[in-house]
Order: sequence, then C-alpha cells, then structure tokens
Amino acid sequence: MSSNWDLPTYLAGLRERIEERLRADTRFPVDCPERLAESIRYSLLAPGKRIRPCLVLMACEAVGGEMEAALPAASAIEMIHCYSLIHDDLPAMDDDDLRRGRPTNHVQFDEATAILAGDGLLTEAFSVLARDVRPLEIVADCVLDLATAAGVTGMVGGQQADLEAEQQSSTTLDQLEAIHRRKTGQLLAASLRLGGRIGGAEPHILRSLTFFGESVGLAFQIADDLLDVFGQEEKMGKGVRKDATHGKQTYPSLLGIDESRHRAKKLIDQACDSIASLGDGAVPLTALARYIIERDH
Repeated sequence: MSSNWDLPTYLAGLRERIEERLRADTRFPVDCPERLAESIRYSLLAPGKRIRPCLVLMACEAVGGEMEAALPAASAIEMIHCYSLIHDDLPAMDDDDLRRGRPTNHVQFDEATAILAGDGLLTEAFSVLARDVRPLEIVADCVLDLATAAGVTGMVGGQQADLEAEQQSSTTLDQLEAIHRRKTGQLLAASLRLGGRIGGAEPHILRSLTFFGESVGLAFQIADDLLDVFGQEEKMGKGVRKDATHGKQTYPSLLGIDESRHRAKKLIDQACDSIASLGDGAVPLTALARYIIERDH
C-alpha cells in the first residue's frame, strides 16, 4: 500500500466505478414503463456513500481478486439497499419525506410507484447477479448469500422485529442487537462475502470477512443512532431526531452516549483484528471501518 494512500481518494475512485455500473444496470428495455424506470433511477442514482458496494469491491481486492469482476455484485447489493430505503420511507413504515437530501420516492412520485420501484430493484438485483457474476460455479452461492441476508431471517426479518419493538414498553440490549444483526449487519456481511467469493477467498477467509461485516454492521447502527441524536439534517440528507418521535429503542437510549461510543469502538477493533491476516489487503477495509464510527453524516 502506497505511503500517500488516503481513504477519501480511494473511495471516490470506487464510487465512480459503482455509479457507472448502476447507470448501466438501469438502462431498462423499452417495455419497462417509463415512470417506473424514472422512479427507480431517481432513488438508485441519488448521491450516496455507497458503503455496501464499496465493501464488495474492497473485499474482492483484499483477497487478491479483480474489482471489475465484483462490480455486478456491488450493483446488486446497492439495489437491495436502495429498495429497502424506498420501502422504509413509506407512510406505513417510517413515514419520511427526505432521503439523501431530496424528497423521498413516494413524495416525488406516489406510494404505489414507490412500492413498485422497490419491488423492481429487489428482483433486478438477482437478475444482475445471475446474469453477470462469474465464474458460473459461484453464482448460486452469491444468490443465496444475498437472498439470506435480505430475506425473512435477515434484513426484512430485522425490520419486522424493529416495528414490533416500537410497541413494547422496553427492549433489552440483547433484543436490540438481535434486531440490528438482521436489519443492518447481515447485508453488510453479505457485501464482504460476495466480494470475497468473487475474489476466490478460501472458506476461513470468508468466515473472517463475515465476522468483520457483522461487527461493522452493529457499529454502523450505533453510529446511526448517535447521528440521529447529534447529526445535522443538511449533512445527513434525511430527517434527524426521528427515533425518539417513533418510540424506537436505540443504543443511546439503552446505554447512554458514552457507552454507545465505547461499544462501537470495541466492535470496530474486533472487526479489524479479524482480518489482520490479510496484511496490506486489510488496510482499506480497516480504514473504512474506523471512518464509519467517526463520520458526521
């Protein structure tokens, strides 16, 4: 790793490649209704940090693979993430009117179109994986990784548990972590697994990457909870101070501010230790992990 390497420059390069791939993957056939295509592109191509697709590319590179081979998986994981945001913002869910600095999809279009845009992104993600990931012998495993992370025992199940927790008078730390391991951690872990698989990682390396992703996922959620308390809406690009309004149990509400920060740092330290065997290949991943708990948006 070059001595003048720095994370912002590195991430900017990754995002440029990801944005190009996302634009290519949303040039839909002419029989896709134009309003649906416009709604999908409105949310998917909106400015974002692209943490998950960056992790796909970084994991692939960390194990010695070529980033170009991982771009389809990076696109697919961002499609899944974006669909979840569109649906989370709906009136029946979090009822938000601002996302990534502009009106949410259902505000810009309408609720029905927003639902269909989310549905379209969910299914298109698997189309991209099945069509473009190579070698063919890993495609089924990649599809299973993403389906499990996004499905009823992963992100969707975590979202349901989160909604149910809003109706409870109290939530324990174990319950909160169980929610966020599914709601946030599994998709982040899948990002690492997809990149690792495509890069040809051995099973023990895939396990290390998975642990890294799960730990970073929990730390990411703690950071988000803290930003909901202290963040500025203009920097965040979305509403803040929503958790208390919705009655959500969060890490700060359960542990307090200082202990939440301590817990996030401990999770990141554990994550970084788990991939130390990758040597220089771990440098970008560990730098991004530490950025996650230091960010202000």
